[in-house]
Amino acid sequence: MYSKKVMEYFHHPHNMGEIKDPDGIGKIGNPQCGDIMWLYIKVGKRKDGKEYLKDIKVKTFGCVAAIATSSAITDLVKGKTLEEAERISNRDIVDVVEGLPKNKIHCSLLAADALKKAIEDYRKKKDKQ
Repeated sequence: MYSKKVMEYFHHPHNMGEIKDPDGIGKIGNPQCGDIMWLYIKVGKRKDGKEYLKDIKVKTFGCVAAIATSSAITDLVKGKTLEEAERISNRDIVDVVEGLPKNKIHCSLLAADALKKAIEDYRKKKDKQ
C-alpha cells in the first residue's frame, strides 16, 4: 500500500501544469505502465552567477506513484542550483514520499530522469545561443 505522504502528494500535487516559454523540457515515458511525464523548468541566475531552478512545473499522466513522485521532485529541486538538482536521485524522491511499493519504484526513476532531460535540454539550447 502507499504511504500517507504518497497519498498527500497524489491528492494535492504541487507545481502541476506547464511553464510558458520554458528554458528546458524533459519528456519521459514508460511503455510498460503507460506513465508519461513532461517536466518544465525556468532557470534564473543568482547574484553569485550560479544558475538555479527559478520555477518548475510538471504534467503527469499516470498512476498514483507517478503523480506523487513528479510532484515531490518539484518541491525537492525548486530554488536549487542546476548542479544540486542533478544530484537528486530516485532514492531521494522515494525518501521524500516515505517509500513506494517495490513494483512502483520505476515511477521515481521517471521523475529523476525527466528532471535530468529538462536540464540537458536547457543546456543544449543555451549552447546554441
